Amino acid sequence: MRVGTPKEIFEGENRVAMTPESALQLQKLGHECVIETKAGAAAGFSDKNYKDAGVEVVKTAAALWKTADVVTKVRQPEAIELKRLRDGQTLISFFNPGANEAGMEAARDKGATVIAMEMVPRISRAQKMDALSSMANIAGYRAVIEAGNNFGRFFTGQVTAAGKVPPAKVLVVGAGVAGLAAIGTATSLGAITYAFDVRPEVAEQVESMGAEFVFLDFEEDQADGATTGGYAAVSSPEFREAQLAKFRELAPEIDIVITTALIPNREAPELWTEDMVKSMKSGSVIVDLAAEKGGNCKLTVMDKKIVTDNGVTIVGYTDFPSRMAAQASTLYSNNIRHMLFDLTPEKDGVIVHNMEDDVIRGATVTHAKEITFPPPPPKIQAIAAKKPAPPPPTAEEIKATEMEAFKAATKQQTTLLVGGGLLILLVGAYAPASFMSHFIVFALSCFVGFQVIWGVSHALHTPLMAITNAISGIVIVGALLQVGSGNWLVVTLAVISVLIATINIVGGFLVTRRMLAMFQRS
Repeated sequence: MRVGTPKEIFEGENRVAMTPESALQLQKLGHECVIETKAGAAAGFSDKNYKDAGVEVVKTAAALWKTADVVTKVRQPEAIELKRLRDGQTLISFFNPGANEAGMEAARDKGATVIAMEMVPRISRAQKMDALSSMANIAGYRAVIEAGNNFGRFFTGQVTAAGKVPPAKVLVVGAGVAGLAAIGTATSLGAITYAFDVRPEVAEQVESMGAEFVFLDFEEDQADGATTGGYAAVSSPEFREAQLAKFRELAPEIDIVITTALIPNREAPELWTEDMVKSMKSGSVIVDLAAEKGGNCKLTVMDKKIVTDNGVTIVGYTDFPSRMAAQASTLYSNNIRHMLFDLTPEKDGVIVHNMEDDVIRGATVTHAKEITFPPPPPKIQAIAAKKPAPPPPTAEEIKATEMEAFKAATKQQTTLLVGGGLLILLVGAYAPASFMSHFIVFALSCFVGFQVIWGVSHALHTPLMAITNAISGIVIVGALLQVGSGNWLVVTLAVISVLIATINIVGGFLVTRRMLAMFQRS
């Protein structure tokens, strides 16, 4: 297949859906790569870079759309681009299917297959294709940089001869991918960072990054993330009021607010109201990452930076990833490459659109002249459901378990005794009486010795050391019983046995003492 990437026509978009590095990987899958001239220039990739990677460079977008079997883009396609779709062609890009019914109908009428990158299900196998997360990671980092650019002080506190500078206080609302990236950046710059999320289970992640989680004195059962695609669920009105009350309490003390609360295919919830903005100090900054969907702040203006009457700067840019075009293009092109890897199972350059695959089916919005949005829930949940802890056993269950263990041990010992008795009877039927007296003593010694040795408690640092010392102890007892023998050879062997076994026991305790000393403070 010919995989083509046109130049983005959305104003201000600097990203590109194919980099020279990703093109090399696509060619290993058996695909040919083609790109429109200067498509990657804004991201720092020249036409020469693409040609060196074996990519064909065409002069016009029309020529690219005409020859490419698969078209990869970043932004939602414009009307002129939708007209260029043809039957059997595959388009992979952000598509906003929840609010783009006209686009889906146009693609269906053309007979094209559309894969929307924002619809990739959030399951473990699809993390490498999750373009929303890769772009949100960049947006969270860039939001802190933009906030610092508009903030009039250091992030970190300083004490100098010229005066004392207090550290900035940063509040991150929403601890998803973008929120965690913002938290990590703010704490690394030395700011006192607070974070809030409607999911209290993320508190551990927030605190592990050096931030303080803001808890509400309000309890509400949240929907399992497995049923919401890994995103936070919509909160109740009572929870929302408690949340706003907490923000009003924090607003006068916070220097920088970064809001990231957004649920796909929904308008952004209003979390930072006008009265909160008015209560903030002059020089404070609000960066609203949900500006494209209406904004979490009441006063946010999309794609604009405004300053309120009380001196608060509100940044409503929607192109944070595009402001780091080279890095964003690299990550996004990797997401596209992994998607094409799943679409090319035989690595022979042939696209196989398997609608039984959870990832491919979830991301597909039009296929075979049908609109397939919204997709069915994935067979594999986004987050593994928590298994309830088993209840503690009752007294009757404990007694029954002990009785079963006792019966099993009794059965084993009885089997050994019966088997040993039968063996002795068999041997006694043919062996002389003098042999049998010694053989019975030997068999009983083995049985008793086994029971004694394996019954020794593990007083030493390992069971093996305890058992070897128990064996040595049995050897000493047996040797002492033979010391009084009238045969000089037996006495000599008994003395040697006592000496060697004693050395073994003493050495075992010395080794144990040295081992235990390694774990003691000096």
